Amino acid sequence: MSDSGERSEFDVVVVGAGMAGLYLLKRLRDMGMSAVALEAADDVGGTWYWNRYPGARCDVQSLDYSYSWDPELEEEWEWSEKYATQPEILRYLQHVADKHDLRRDIRFETRVDAATWDDGAGRWRISTEAGDELVAQHYVMATGCLSVPKDADIPGADRFEGPTYYTGRWPHEGVDFTGRRVAVIGTGSSAIQSIPIIAEQAAQLTVFQRTANFSVPAHNGPTDPEKRAQYDADPKAYREAARWSAAGVPIEPSEVSALAVSDEEREAAYEAGWQEGGLFGLGRRFNDILVNPAANETVSEFVRNKIRSIVDDPETAEALCPTTFPLSTKRLCVDTGYYATYNRDNVRLVDLRSTPIETITEQGIDIAAADGTEHLEFDDIVFAVGFDAMTGPIVSVDIEGRNGVSLKQKWADGPHTYLGLTSVGFPNLFMITGPGSPSVLSNMVVSIEQHVEWVTETLERMRKDGFTTIEPTPTAEAGWGQHVNDCANITLFPQAASWYMGANVPGKPRVFLPYVGGVDNYRDTCDRVIAEGFLGFRLSGPDGEQCNDGVVNRLQHDVATMLKLMAELGLPPIETLGAVGAREFMTATNAVRAPGPEVGEIVDGTYPGADGDLAYRLYRPSTDGPHPVVVYYHGGGWTIGDAVSDDPFCRDLCDRTGALVVSVDYRHGPEAPFPAAADDAWAALRWVAEHAGELGGDPDRIAVAGWSAGGNLAAVVSQLARDHDGPALAGQLLICPATDLSKQHPSIDENAEGYVLTKSLMEWFIEQYAPDGSSPLASPLLADSLIGLPPAAIFTAEFDPLRDEGNAYAKALENAGVPVRHEECRGQTHTAFHAVDMLISPTAHRADMAAAVRDFFD
Repeated sequence: MSDSGERSEFDVVVVGAGMAGLYLLKRLRDMGMSAVALEAADDVGGTWYWNRYPGARCDVQSLDYSYSWDPELEEEWEWSEKYATQPEILRYLQHVADKHDLRRDIRFETRVDAATWDDGAGRWRISTEAGDELVAQHYVMATGCLSVPKDADIPGADRFEGPTYYTGRWPHEGVDFTGRRVAVIGTGSSAIQSIPIIAEQAAQLTVFQRTANFSVPAHNGPTDPEKRAQYDADPKAYREAARWSAAGVPIEPSEVSALAVSDEEREAAYEAGWQEGGLFGLGRRFNDILVNPAANETVSEFVRNKIRSIVDDPETAEALCPTTFPLSTKRLCVDTGYYATYNRDNVRLVDLRSTPIETITEQGIDIAAADGTEHLEFDDIVFAVGFDAMTGPIVSVDIEGRNGVSLKQKWADGPHTYLGLTSVGFPNLFMITGPGSPSVLSNMVVSIEQHVEWVTETLERMRKDGFTTIEPTPTAEAGWGQHVNDCANITLFPQAASWYMGANVPGKPRVFLPYVGGVDNYRDTCDRVIAEGFLGFRLSGPDGEQCNDGVVNRLQHDVATMLKLMAELGLPPIETLGAVGAREFMTATNAVRAPGPEVGEIVDGTYPGADGDLAYRLYRPSTDGPHPVVVYYHGGGWTIGDAVSDDPFCRDLCDRTGALVVSVDYRHGPEAPFPAAADDAWAALRWVAEHAGELGGDPDRIAVAGWSAGGNLAAVVSQLARDHDGPALAGQLLICPATDLSKQHPSIDENAEGYVLTKSLMEWFIEQYAPDGSSPLASPLLADSLIGLPPAAIFTAEFDPLRDEGNAYAKALENAGVPVRHEECRGQTHTAFHAVDMLISPTAHRADMAAAVRDFFD
């Protein structure tokens, strides 16, 4: 039968003999580990064994959707098409199985019934539906992401007396629809691939569309010569580039916003993408398609216009135009002639949004037409209703971990994994491309290979170090779940009711399932977990245990990406440039930044500072005044910056609050050391209060705000206003404020390097401005009393050297009876909040800042 024969004990039991299972078997055999794969089908192939519906093919180009671990295989196998069909992919996997003699370690037609962790023995006990029992130290679910078809959740689905077919369980002998009246329910990927072929055979085809989906042309044909040449020039470099790309395909990402070019340039770029076709043709043209709603709308409308130009009937065309979700937030479909199919005389579209199905009957389908029920008769019904994606293939097997808890029970409110590979309470259980990994948002082959290699490297290290069990810690798992959600939340993906969110399965929890942070970042994360002593895992064995608990990615994803890009630029530390050089650097940097949102009016002027005129910039809302007033103090360590250096943030604050924002400059050290900046800040507040009416503001509603050194000045003038009987302040917004220049708080050492504002830079700033720093006018935390100060909103960042002194000031204000709204911003850095034009994750905090300011004035 096989090398595994009838033996029942193994090092590793694998479920599935598809793309993942085959590679896993090969790796385990090469390591000298005993392994067996249990496969429900009678042959290898996994997804490509089961999915045989008409037109089934891969939506990633064949050259990319292939193994990279066998150079000989790459040389001997030649793909016949750019996008391989299901039969060709199945032949490829059969060839791999034969070439490496993998079938001898596979038990076909074997469906797993249950797997139970035996804590005493430290083994998994696996039972099959045939009644066989196997024991293994490690248990791997390599069951794919789209291998459990959904049932049709339509009234009367079981009443139809004619043949019914599911695209996910298509008859292997095929179906001939010649001369038949056929109904297809669903317009997802499998329907969009099969509908053109069924239409060519059927006498009449009626498509029932629940939700219109975006689809782009495949432009299929022979392998792309340009891609082939790129690969042939250096196959190893090509594969390595794929491994370290965002989607597992070596495509150079764009650095241009869709909103930063002219309408004509943008249209030309999209047309080039449409002609290129495929999953990446359109999406790779600009860098903000999946994060900026306005940018996405430009490409969404481009595709809608393409649909209108292809489909002859205007009403049908509009019904086919998706309008309820941004492009690519549901799986983008790739087709051959899909939209043109609706120009055929034998094809009808029924839009279920306006004409819902009442019930399926014995002879056909009843729909709710405008003038009553319409009875449609059919010979065949095809259900293209999708899959219970990602989690379904795993929990379809009863997996019971520690303390009798099943994985299905644990995941009742959504999947909980560490790295998408493991789960707390289930030692030695591994999932290939599980929820919480890039999986379906990537070239699956690249992700499969990375997962298999990580699992086998882990097993090898465990064997070498004498460990017999591995399990993630609750801290690590919770941290990973938070990171996965954080990554999703800076994109548009959560706006779609997609199978990425589990929304296609009634009763399934609505959580984002895949990891959207990119294949490259995910691979780096997995590598760091091992390099850092299996961070977030507990390993145990006969000689003891090891646990390096922690969270692997604590920074917000976009913040981490920005820090990485800055590090790659190799910029000199600001403190080495001198004051003049630092100012020139900041001015040059700000000159290339995109502006923040539009406001009603921007006015530049001067005000009388404590020792001469200084500049201000006024941001006026587009609404009628008089407006409440925010006097804003810029950041820059009392050394750099000016009235316009925080321009994007001031625009954002004005736009969100409806307040008049007056950003004031002040004198800087070392030329004008302490207390010059404090004196100017105080003069600015008094001047704005005196002239609020002339500026269009309400003199009875004034607040102060500032970031960093500006937060320091806002806190200082709040104390001065209290001590000098006004101006009366409605509130103080302090963002990452410097409140104690003693440098004694732990965060200045904890976050000393790597987060833009460093300990050495902060020390340099203090040296330029107030080396002593003991005066409350320099260190407001040191004031004798904080009683009677205006309400405060204080925002501190987790990865900020000034975090703890900001937290301390919030606590001190609370103890003094001052109303305080304090937000400790997880995963953020000192400079993140003001990167309005670059970072998305602080957006919610900026909204909270604006809400706090509005509350000051209510």
